Amino acid sequence: MNNQNTPPIIIIKKKAAHGGHHGGAWKVAYADFVTAMMALFIVLWLMSSSEQVKKAISAYFRDPSGSGKLSGSSSAGSGEALSMTKDNMVNLKSELEDALKKSPDFEKLKNYVQMSVTGEGLRVELLESESGNFFQSGSPLPTGAGKELIVKLCEQLRDLPNDILIEGHTDSKPFGGRDGYSNWELSTDRANSARRLMEESGLRPGQIVQVRGFADRSLRDKENPESPSNRRVSVIVRYQSPDATAQAEPEKPEAAAKESAAKGVPSKEPPAKEPKH
Repeated sequence: MNNQNTPPIIIIKKKAAHGGHHGGAWKVAYADFVTAMMALFIVLWLMSSSEQVKKAISAYFRDPSGSGKLSGSSSAGSGEALSMTKDNMVNLKSELEDALKKSPDFEKLKNYVQMSVTGEGLRVELLESESGNFFQSGSPLPTGAGKELIVKLCEQLRDLPNDILIEGHTDSKPFGGRDGYSNWELSTDRANSARRLMEESGLRPGQIVQVRGFADRSLRDKENPESPSNRRVSVIVRYQSPDATAQAEPEKPEAAAKESAAKGVPSKEPPAKEPKH
């Protein structure tokens, strides 16, 4: 009887309510924040860059297709180019050294590659050993290692607006090859062989402006004129001023006449005829 009078026990289980779905709005806000930070750092980097870098970046947005002569940029219409001047030639030297280190034979040739910044520009010298490093002994033909190193060098120089000179040098030992072929011909032929290889590897037409053969007239080791280190090929990247690409305006005839008069030079124009009476 007591069991029938006991009220039933009812257990109510409540499920915890979850908030509505937040969606991906926070991702959009975070992406905007990251983009703004990236833009800030780019602006800070640009503010600390040199004027030449700023001009090159500005020129890129004027010509994104890269149809100009500069590496990745063009200064068409502005008459200015990002060139290797005395201020940044040291940076080019470091870049070349890093690029040549990637050559498989560089470890055994590194003591025979000398770079120096001179009054003429950046000079890269490929020095020979007794057995020959970059050219076959007594021949203008490059060795396999020499060809690979010259091509690596070309890959770093072909996008520069600077002019390039190539020199060939020998030691003072008389050349014992065929008749009529001396150190003059050998030094010139080796420099010309390097020119041909670099142009085939991508140097723009006209970038090499001179090929010189010195024979033994410009020894590297004057104390030992027969030293193998005197046998070398030198590649010189000439300095170029920032306004070197700008075309000079032709002199006006009036200005030339005034300058001639100031120097006491008679004018080339015939004297005016007196009117007839």
